[in-house]
Amino acid sequence: QVQLVESGGGLVQSGGSLTLSCAASGFSFNSYWMYWVRQAPGKGLEWLSTITHGGATTFYSDDVKGRFTISRDNMKNTLYLQMNKLESEDTALYYCARGPLTGWGFEYWGQGTQVTVSS
Repeated sequence: QVQLVESGGGLVQSGGSLTLSCAASGFSFNSYWMYWVRQAPGKGLEWLSTITHGGATTFYSDDVKGRFTISRDNMKNTLYLQMNKLESEDTALYYCARGPLTGWGFEYWGQGTQVTVSS
């Protein structure tokens, strides 16, 4: 079955950096676009970034463009999110998600990893 397991979250000071990882299993990782989304306390889901199946093309929300970098290692079936210049507004539960075989959207989610940025 499809499994997505995020890790790498934690407590960091404002201006700091973290790298999140998402270990994928149960499907052909290199066939699917992958996503990072987050949910801040009391708020809805916020899309952050997308990477195409081969990793050649990436997309970012305006909130994180220039600060976050999505990448993937298809040999290791792992998705990454490098986060720099973190702000208190980045405090949230971060999820990786797998898209459908074609097009945009989220079909499967991980359990999330908490990122807390102290000011």
